[in-house]
Amino acid sequence: MMNKQSMLNAIVIGCLLAILIIARLDQTSTSTRNLSHKPGQTSFHSAIELAAPAVVNIYTQKRAQLNYHPMLDDPIFRRFFGLQPPAKKERMQSSLGSGVIADPEGYIITNNHVVADADEIVVALRDGRETPALIVGMDPETDLAVLRINLNELPTIPLGSPENVKIGDIALAIGNPFGIGQTITMGIVSAKGRS
Repeated sequence: MMNKQSMLNAIVIGCLLAILIIARLDQTSTSTRNLSHKPGQTSFHSAIELAAPAVVNIYTQKRAQLNYHPMLDDPIFRRFFGLQPPAKKERMQSSLGSGVIADPEGYIITNNHVVADADEIVVALRDGRETPALIVGMDPETDLAVLRINLNELPTIPLGSPENVKIGDIALAIGNPFGIGQTITMGIVSAKGRS
C-alpha cells in the first residue's frame, strides 16, 4: 500500500513531468517532428522516447538512531535498576525517488523529502549509468530540491512555461515506483493554480 510520502512524490514528479512533456511537445510541434495529439491517436511512444531518458532514479541512505525508552537516560532510574547507560545504535535507512534532468550540466529536479537529511545520494540513469549526486538547493515548503551530477552526454527535458498548460491537456507521468523500474501513466490536467 502506498504511503503519503510515496504518493506525494508520485504526484509532484508526475505534475512536473507533465508540464515538461507538454512544453517539449509545444516546442517540437513546429519542427519536422510532429508529436502533437491527433484525433484517434492511441500511442504516445514518440513523446515517451523523447522524455523517458531524462527521468532518473534517486537512491538515498541516511543514518538513523535506533530509539530506546527515554527512561534509560535517567541516571536515577538506571542506578535503581542497576543498568548501564544504553549504547547509541545506528542503522542505515534507505529511500527511493524519481527526478528529471533539466539541464545538460547535470542539474536534476526532485522532491525535497526524497533527499532531506540524506547522508548519501546516488542517481541512476535509464542508460545504466550511476553516480553520486550533490544537493544544490532545497525548498521544504514546495517540496522541491535540485541535485547535481557530474556526467557527460546527459539527456535533458527543457523546462516549459506553465502558461502553455491548459486544463484538459494530456499529462504523462514517468517514474520508478517501489524500485520496479521505469513506468508510465497517463491522465489529464484537471486544474491549475492550486496551492
